[in-house]
Amino acid sequence: MALVRWNPTRELGTLQDEFNRLVERFFGPSMLEAAEELPVSWYPSVDITETRDKLVVMAELPGMKKEDIHITYKDGFLTIEGERKREVEEKEGVNFHRVERHYGKFRRTFQLPVAVKGDQIEATYKDGILTITLPKVEEARVKEIPVK
Repeated sequence: MALVRWNPTRELGTLQDEFNRLVERFFGPSMLEAAEELPVSWYPSVDITETRDKLVVMAELPGMKKEDIHITYKDGFLTIEGERKREVEEKEGVNFHRVERHYGKFRRTFQLPVAVKGDQIEATYKDGILTITLPKVEEARVKEIPVK
């Protein structure tokens, strides 16, 4: 058995993640989604990262077809929505012992932290991961200024 050094910072990060999931399950990921009145069954996990030139949004959507995923961008808001359909037919005599995967419709809406070029947004879907690349407008890019 290997000894692992205890790191309180790691524990706080895990606690924060669990609290965020709890709040998200109770209230939903955003007030915008509640206002749109879409019957939502689940919320895919999403990472949003920023580099000097772009924002990258990665969403976990395992088991979905790219035809079932819809992405829109308007006025600084990015929306990802779709539906994961249950592939198993429910027949008489079939007993489920555990069902942990989520099915049904979802919608996630994010207000982007910087302005992006809406006409140059690209999305790819591979191995259950949706990757959306949003190039920043020139004014939003970080500019280094040399000291003279």
